[in-house]
Amino acid sequence: MAMSKNRAEILGNVGDEPQIRTFQNGGKVANLSVATSRRWKNRRTGEVEERTEWHRVSVTADHLVEVVRSWVRKGDRIMIEGRLETRKWQDQNGVDRYTTEIVVAPFEGDLIALGRAERREGDSGGTGSGYGGGNGGGARGDGAPPAGGDIDDEIPF
Repeated sequence: MAMSKNRAEILGNVGDEPQIRTFQNGGKVANLSVATSRRWKNRRTGEVEERTEWHRVSVTADHLVEVVRSWVRKGDRIMIEGRLETRKWQDQNGVDRYTTEIVVAPFEGDLIALGRAERREGDSGGTGSGYGGGNGGGARGDGAPPAGGDIDDEIPF
């Protein structure tokens, strides 16, 4: 049988405050709404047009739920890697509905909080991460330092 791959990767802005839930069995989930946009120039009118797509994200990896709880806020830039999953549910009228979301499960994805997309009035401009705040670093879920961080290792080649 042929191999298949289910992978989604987005870089966008958090649209609303993350919702964190804890279950009776101790499991946690963070639900986010992330916007990605693309721009292009209309050939006929010459005007720049933009289209925004909204993505539902469900983070089920406990350590990444804690990253979301500590570092992710509405308006922040975020990078998400996960798998696409469609759930079937019924609305109040008993009609079948479907929701497709990006799931970041344990050992199956990653999340990198990149900080504020824009400075807001009264905002210090830092990311609030444990990796140096205002230097542009972000909080990673895998414990690795951000790209461009101060790493003093020798490269073996």
